[in-house]
Amino acid sequence: MPASPSTTATAAATAAIDSPVDNLKELEAGLDNLQDAPASARRFTASRVLLPLGTLLGLLSLWQLAAWFASPRVDLAPGPLEVFGTAAGLAADGRLGEAVVTSLQRGVLGFLLALAIGTPLGLLLSASPLLRRGIGPLVSGLQVLPSVAWVPAAIIWFGLTDATVYFVVVMGATPSIVNGLLSGVDTVPPQYRRLGTVLGASRAQGLLRIVLPAALPGYLAGLKQGWAFSWRSLMAAEIIAVGGSIGFGLGSLLQQGRDLSSMAVVACAILAILVVGIVIELLVFAPLERRLLRRRGLAPGAGR
Repeated sequence: MPASPSTTATAAATAAIDSPVDNLKELEAGLDNLQDAPASARRFTASRVLLPLGTLLGLLSLWQLAAWFASPRVDLAPGPLEVFGTAAGLAADGRLGEAVVTSLQRGVLGFLLALAIGTPLGLLLSASPLLRRGIGPLVSGLQVLPSVAWVPAAIIWFGLTDATVYFVVVMGATPSIVNGLLSGVDTVPPQYRRLGTVLGASRAQGLLRIVLPAALPGYLAGLKQGWAFSWRSLMAAEIIAVGGSIGFGLGSLLQQGRDLSSMAVVACAILAILVVGIVIELLVFAPLERRLLRRRGLAPGAGR
């Protein structure tokens, strides 16, 4: 049966009354979410700081307990207290600071050289399938090749100079940068290239303004891996190539600790190498990655 006019009017009146109430509830829920967002962000930031610190303190405590109870010989298994005391002594006489600055300068400069070589090479290979089929396997093979294998050849070619170190770093980092860029280009949808062609972009413009920006996630992953390879290559070169006009770096400090049979110096050098790598990751690559993801709406706070 069709509803009576009175019933219809009553339902309409009820909906009119309920609608503002529902809207008010939605508004309150939205305000609650806005109030909870800063608290959630603070909890996220606190967890990112407190969890690593807690883990570090726990590991140091276990290390010290193991040094006290598991190995009575401090010369073979020094604890954190002995290592930090040695680090303080090395910092006081300037050796630790000199080693850190020298290695960091070499690592950054060598990585920039590898970046200047690897990026154009990666773009060239991505633009030419023929070149990629011919050179791509060689680049992948060089990436697998241990960078320490380049040290004897570099010493023969350049002698005991800083050029030997830079050559080893460049050969270790460049293949990772090239392959990272190629992997990023491979993930770019072909529609992007066709869109650039339709809009009248030349081949170079499409590659630099369309393909390269779209390939940034893979390219950034290649840069991170390239830095890791450059840092490892640098340590290998500094450990083996000692003397001549080569400066005193962290690898040289590590080798000096071995020559002196001082496990505290060796542990100090290892920790310094680890800390520098973590600092570069946290201060350089992690912010770049967060910014990239935020611009693409893939990170927390992307819409704010």
